[in-house]
Amino acid sequence: MHHPTLRRGFAAIAAAAAFTLFQPVASRAADVQWDVSLPWGPTEFHSTNAQKFAEEVKAVTGGAVEMTIHTGGALGIKANESLRAVEDGAVPMAEYAAFQNVGEIPLLGVESIPFLISDYNDLAALMKIVRPVWEAELQKRGQKVLYVVPWPSQNFFTKTPVATLDDLKGVRMRTYDRVTADMVTRLGMVALQMNNPDIVPALASGKLDAVMTSGTTAVAQKYWEFLKHAYNTNHMWASNLMVVNLDEWNRLDPKQQKMIEATAHKLEPQFWEISKAEHAKRMDELRANGMTVEPASDALKTAMRQATASMEGEFVKANPAAAPLLDAYHKAVGH
Repeated sequence: MHHPTLRRGFAAIAAAAAFTLFQPVASRAADVQWDVSLPWGPTEFHSTNAQKFAEEVKAVTGGAVEMTIHTGGALGIKANESLRAVEDGAVPMAEYAAFQNVGEIPLLGVESIPFLISDYNDLAALMKIVRPVWEAELQKRGQKVLYVVPWPSQNFFTKTPVATLDDLKGVRMRTYDRVTADMVTRLGMVALQMNNPDIVPALASGKLDAVMTSGTTAVAQKYWEFLKHAYNTNHMWASNLMVVNLDEWNRLDPKQQKMIEATAHKLEPQFWEISKAEHAKRMDELRANGMTVEPASDALKTAMRQATASMEGEFVKANPAAAPLLDAYHKAVGH
């Protein structure tokens, strides 16, 4: 599937990348130079993971394959455009959150089903079942998945205290995708879907009252300047995929491909461990900057679960291919 309009829109980006790509350097030039688009800020752990991956790939290939990490959407590619940008060759590589590209491949939104996943163990079980399907779908869209790493536990960040569902009525909440927009609407909030770079301007202008995201993003964007309360709702999980355009990948020789795959395979578990450490670390930083951090109340969690109980069935109805995957997952985790 190709998108002529998007291809035209990305032409300038591709040209700029090409200009950078072919600039002479003092040392021996790499055989392959890939620009990598990331929407996350430079200090967020996914960005530092990507930098480590690039450094190790350069080392194992003897400098033959060089990846340049561009954070914060510096290449002009938005998070929800990343899948198409890689498919159309506007950028050789990108990292993007699965849920932000459900408009292209709906099954990428399975993690967003509210309260489907309790913890990293559940997520690992789901990935074992879902990842091969994601990889096959993305291969049809001209890209190869190199590694998959989750964000930490999710939170609601608000201006005012939240004890019950009534406290959320009418609150304008940042959401990720259609599934999370549906969820917050059921909770009585007003859903405003937006990418990471758009959040702070929306908070500053008063357009937005609350944000759902991880502690990692909250610290990177200094939410304490706008929001006062953090509640660990753990209502969904989200994973990022590092992908490369298949045409670019197939230009590598088989030895280089094996080296890069081995590097990704080695680093992915390490990146998961970094993710696991992030939540507590970032919650402490939020507290240190004056935010009140606490678990969501039992009343709120119960109300959230009740309001969203039918969403898994609705996801399956809209995406029948999800049914056997979710059945296998529930058998694997026992709930």
